[in-house]
Amino acid sequence: MGENSQKVDSLRTVTVRLITDKPVKKTPYQVKGVFMNQFADDPVIPLLNGQYRKNFLYPRVQVKILNEQIYLVGINEGADSLLSLREKFETLDFGNITFQVNDIDVDEQSDIMVPSNHPVRYRFISPWVALNPVTNKRYNELNNSGRIKYLSQLLTHNILFLGKEMGIAINTKVYTWLSLSSLFPKPVGEKNWGSFNGGFKTNIILPNYIGLGNGITRGFGTIYGLFDPDVFSFNDESLKENEKYEGRTENTKTPNRLKRKKNTSNQKIRGRTASYKTKKSKNYKMKKKKHPQFANQVQDTETNNQPDDFNYNRGKFHKKQHKF
Repeated sequence: MGENSQKVDSLRTVTVRLITDKPVKKTPYQVKGVFMNQFADDPVIPLLNGQYRKNFLYPRVQVKILNEQIYLVGINEGADSLLSLREKFETLDFGNITFQVNDIDVDEQSDIMVPSNHPVRYRFISPWVALNPVTNKRYNELNNSGRIKYLSQLLTHNILFLGKEMGIAINTKVYTWLSLSSLFPKPVGEKNWGSFNGGFKTNIILPNYIGLGNGITRGFGTIYGLFDPDVFSFNDESLKENEKYEGRTENTKTPNRLKRKKNTSNQKIRGRTASYKTKKSKNYKMKKKKHPQFANQVQDTETNNQPDDFNYNRGKFHKKQHKF
């Protein structure tokens, strides 16, 4: 696969949810290890093991564990490869436990990552890893008001980076309104990245279940649009514990310290995004789709640390995984 340099109008995603006979208490890395072992010759594997890392800085196939279910997200180049793999899912053998795949739910979306006339609200359904060692040092030097502004700038950069990687020209200012439950980052990973729980609003329509920030290959930063409260249970108070943890930014510049470095679609958005003007006026219509509900409380993805777990986090299965 070559580099994605061609400009496109919108994003295409495919989300595959595996409905298993028992809850999946594994990490995304362990799930990817099973896929690499059971489907070693499948075209999707190079998109999982880091072989195309130099071609795609943003992962085209992502693995999530949400509500103890496996979610696979294919984006642009990864969409068709993921669709071909779904026909092969029957069992998943982790060594100490085997899961029977009873059913598969597939959601295809297109005409997304386009501007909206009104802010669209999203929730992080897995922790948003906003801070790496470099940005964490800068963050610790700021007061609270400076911190929320800085995090909003990082979130804006995450969205702009996604658009750039997908070859999408965002011909409008990107606004973000960030709302967090705490400004104290929770350390994750061996390098102690800084993570946060909460949500945000933006004027860009984003795909459900994709990751933003650091640690995307580990399942972090997964988002879900809250534009239909009837199909998504959400506790508004969880994002309003302290109003001083809310901030807004409009920024198309990368923060200084970062420069180095067919079912359905998003429903209810249609009324919000009747039309917008860029160089060419165009209406984007969104299809309807119901999504499974998630628990009200944001939770970290945990590993089942039983001593007899077969270790699919070994180097054998991740020699080419992304480095953080």
